Parts: sequence; C-alpha cells; structure tokens
Amino acid sequence: MPSRVNKLFLLGALMIALLLAPLVLLLIRTAYRDRDAIESPSAGFSDDVSRLNKTRIAEIWDMPSDPEKAEQKLRELLQRAQESHQHVSIAGARHSMGGQTIYPGGIEINMLPFKAISLDEDKNILHVQTGAKWSDVIPFLDRRNRSVWVMQSDNSFSVGGSLSVNCHGWQFGRPPIAFTVESFRIMKADGSVVRCSRAENKELFSLALGGYGLFGVILDADLRVVPNKRLRLEQFVVPLDHAMASFDKKLREQPDAEFVYARLNITPRKMFDEVIINVFRREGGPIPSLVADNFRWIPRLIFRGSEGSTFGKKMRWSAETNIQTSFTGSVFSRNQLMNDNAEWYLDHSKETTDILHEYFVTRESATYFLLSARKIIRKYNADLLNVTVRDVRTDHDTFLSYARQDELAFVMFFSQARTKAGDAEMQAMTAELIDAVLEAGGRYYLPYRLHATPDQFHRAYPQADEFFRLKRQYDPKELFQSQFYRKYGQSQSLPSN
Repeated sequence: MPSRVNKLFLLGALMIALLLAPLVLLLIRTAYRDRDAIESPSAGFSDDVSRLNKTRIAEIWDMPSDPEKAEQKLRELLQRAQESHQHVSIAGARHSMGGQTIYPGGIEINMLPFKAISLDEDKNILHVQTGAKWSDVIPFLDRRNRSVWVMQSDNSFSVGGSLSVNCHGWQFGRPPIAFTVESFRIMKADGSVVRCSRAENKELFSLALGGYGLFGVILDADLRVVPNKRLRLEQFVVPLDHAMASFDKKLREQPDAEFVYARLNITPRKMFDEVIINVFRREGGPIPSLVADNFRWIPRLIFRGSEGSTFGKKMRWSAETNIQTSFTGSVFSRNQLMNDNAEWYLDHSKETTDILHEYFVTRESATYFLLSARKIIRKYNADLLNVTVRDVRTDHDTFLSYARQDELAFVMFFSQARTKAGDAEMQAMTAELIDAVLEAGGRYYLPYRLHATPDQFHRAYPQADEFFRLKRQYDPKELFQSQFYRKYGQSQSLPSN
C-alpha cells in the first residue's frame, strides 16, 4: 500500500507534469514545424532574406577574388551592361528585404568572393574588401586583440552591405558605421575608381555611405577599429514609463557602458508595458576566448516557439527576464557579442517569413510613438516576435541620414504569411506605423520592405530629391538600379513641386 510520502511525491510529480505539458507540447510543435530548410531561388531568379522578392534577372555575376583581375573584369562588365542597355544591382549577403539588391532583368553583382582583409596595427585601421562578411572580420581581429567599432548585432552581413545601408548596432553612444570609415574606393558607372574620404571626393563619400549601391561599387574600405575588451552584463526590468529615467540613472552610475540595448515585453496583454535593459560594462580581467558560433537549438526553439503563440511569447519573456544568464553567462568579450549568426533565429518555414521594421525617434517622443504603435499592431493582430531598443547618436557623415539627431531605434521583428494577403496586411499596417513615427517627428529605416508610399518616403527623407538628383549626376545613364530606386528614385516617383 503506497505510503503518504509516496502519494505526495506522485501528486507533486503529476502537478509538475501538468504544468510542463504545455511547454513540452509547444517545443515539440515548434521542432516539427522547424524541419523545413530555406529554399534557394531557381536558376535565372534572385531573392533576398524576406523570400518575398523572387525576381527574374539576366545573370548573377561573381566578383573575382583577385583584386587586379576583379577591377578589370568589373570594368568590362559595367561597359557591357551599358552597351546592352542593362541595369546593374549589387548584392552581398542579401539581408535587405525590399529588393534593394535586385533589378528585374538586370545583372546582379555577387560581391561575396571579394573578401581579403588586412590590419595596420600601428594605426588601428582595418583594410577590408567589401564582399567580406563580419563573420570573417571578427575572428581575424580577435586574433590581433582588436574589435569592430560599430556594426550590426549579427555577423551575417557583408561589409559592403553594412556600409551601403549605414548600419548601426548596440555600441552605446556611437553614430552609425559611417563614423568609423576613414576612406573607401568606389568604381563609378564609367569604370573609373576613386578614393573617397572626408577630405577627398567628400560629396561622393557622403552619398555612397548609406547610398544603397546607387552610386557605384564600393570595392574596399579602411575602417577604424578598437581594442577588444572584457564586458559584464547587468540586466534590470522596469515599467515603460520609468524606462528612460532608470536607463539614464544606471548609465550615470556606470559610465563604463560599452554595449547597451533594451527589449520590450511583446506578450499581447502586456505589450510594451515592461522593458528589460541590458548593459554590458567594461571591467578588468582576462578577455574570454572567442567561442565558435554554433547553431543554438534550445534558444531557437524558445524564440520560434513564440511565433503565433501567446503562451510561447510569455514563456520567452519569462526566460529572458529570469534565466537568460544561466544559459549565456554574464561575462563576454566585445567580439563575442557581435559574433552571432542570424541563422539561429530566422524562420525556415515555407508558409511564413520574418519581416523587420525599424523606427527612429527622440527619447522625448519615444513613449508617444510606442503607444501609437501598440494600438496599430493590436488593430492588425500582427504577430510581433521582438522589439529591440538601441541608442543611436547623430550621423554627421551621410547624405541620406536617418539619424539627424540623437535618437532611439526601435527594431521590430514580425512574422507574416508568405501570401499576397499576408503581404497586403503587412503593407497596410506598415503605412500606419510610418505615419505614427512621422507624427512623432521621427523616421523609418530604408533596408526593409518597400511598403512606404513615395509621399511617406519623401516626408521622412526630405533630402531625397537632392540625393536622387546627385545620383543621376554621378550616374547619368542610371546604370546602377534596384527595386528601391524604381519605386522612390526614378523621375515618375518624385513628388511634384
């Protein structure tokens, strides 16, 4: 006959099993759904990471890896394209989402083979060909006790792509990546190669950085780098209305912050009510070794399990706020924080895909924008998977700047159906979110889906008229084109005076 202790044990085990059952079922469902592999475009087509821009093109032309051969062959390609009245687009890792690297019927230059790297250790200048990915650069610098100064939070992107969108990251108190560029060489439409810096061809310097490949092929760049450092993570969770005050107080108390980002609670009933702030501060001690970026299946299941599931979103928020450091630890090298591949979280499903939005507003306008955004997202019942908040300082270097003052960036990560109806729904919601950020005095980021109307684009970027006029001045035959340029830059897209 079972003892009382055994009965209590069995009852406790049963209760634990019942409590864990929804979690186990969710993870099993997620793992089953996650079996798909992302399909490659068929021959004669190109696409980007959105998997919504499959486009027939004339050819994909691989940039030779040898520098002398590459420049000569590229010059011949541009001449051939002009003679045959074709247009050229430039692609790296293809992490844009709106066809910024694609032109229908055009020639697509694949820059990825062009990836040589060297370092001037005395001057702390990295010389890198623009087909290199950050996953190539970070280990190279780590072996020399150096680190990228400014880049995105993942290593999956090409250097040329990052320069062309003028990326930013978690690096606290820093402008976008253009701030770190000493100079670059670019091949223009006529085949000539010029060096651009703040002193030499400075207008083209400002246009090509954040210029989305419309002014020529950036061949290589000299980037300032910094020492690698040991960092310790501190996390704290605060209500949204206290987030900025708490954030500023913590930074005053700890002025040695190197990386800072926040995440918003995205569970439907508490959307944006709470913020988890992550501060990585410098400290003394040995710098941890760079760990190989292996595929992380448990964090992936937790992240992908939040797709289409309120329970999954609650579980993920609980994990991030309570047990994250148990999995990741709290001490990192500067390089380790940037050596993360986007593959661990990207959607593999044939039915859905991940879509990024990004909005920039001042701290004073942040709460107003978020309240409007929450109302819009709930109205469309959108499947919001993540919101990351970053600090971005004023960009004084690029012509088509999104950071015209010190701002907060809200990076929103949605799941949407890969259907016309799903895309139409996302477009309608995006238009309302853009109106909301414009009303808050901010703007939206340009590497993503082309859901903004031409009017919204020009309201967000009033300097765009002059930007496109200069594009046609540097490239009078409009050789370099893309879906982005077709929608916003060609003469029929410009607003009437």
